[in-house]
Amino acid sequence: MNRETPESNSESSLLSHLIELRTRLMRALAGVFVVLLGLLPFTSKLYNWIAEPLIARLPAGQSMIATDPAGGFIAPVKLAFFVALFVSAPWLLYQAWAFVAPGLYQRERRLALPLLASAVTLFYAGCAFAYFLVLPSLFKFVINFTPEVISVTPDASAYLDFVLVIFLAFGASFELPVALVILVLLGWVTPAQLKEARGYALVGIFVLAAVITPPDVVSQLLLAIPMYLLYEAGIIASKWITPREPKESA
Repeated sequence: MNRETPESNSESSLLSHLIELRTRLMRALAGVFVVLLGLLPFTSKLYNWIAEPLIARLPAGQSMIATDPAGGFIAPVKLAFFVALFVSAPWLLYQAWAFVAPGLYQRERRLALPLLASAVTLFYAGCAFAYFLVLPSLFKFVINFTPEVISVTPDASAYLDFVLVIFLAFGASFELPVALVILVLLGWVTPAQLKEARGYALVGIFVLAAVITPPDVVSQLLLAIPMYLLYEAGIIASKWITPREPKESA
């Protein structure tokens, strides 16, 4: 009669976890691949759309160039890949959630889902804020201060890299409320401490905005102001998830 030893049980459990991890990774990659295939026929339209904040503000007769012989092809395909990741983010997070959820307690599951949904929504909001407000204001400011003797002919690949960095910076910055809530849940800080640190947070936010944005006042303010408002939103959200202490009886 065969008896299972603790070692064999642990090995079997590890193997099953690895198989589950592989399955989730394959499903995640398949989802991105399917979205990418659907976007490939629209690469030109996607690039035209992402270039609109700059093209609309260039002087008449000026447009983008491709210094690399393959730049006119690589840049739109690269954009399609990042858009596929962007669109597939909920599916990717769902696969990650499906893998880790069985090992969580009920309270952790109840808190994790709103945090994941908030993180995705805030990242999308940050990218939308950058596209519709920051990039037009930034390019208008830069072009207005460009001397007339300088012809503005940006490279297609360099422009895409610049825009992706801006999207990442603003998308990540908009995650500030989620980060604060996680810190409170971990017990590293309290809502009261976050309130007391408002002044330091404001200084740190402006320093961070100066570091990760282009060297102009407009983009720095457009990042710093929303980040501080999100800091306040994080304090409010952290109060909601913090259990209230019972009042002492007189």
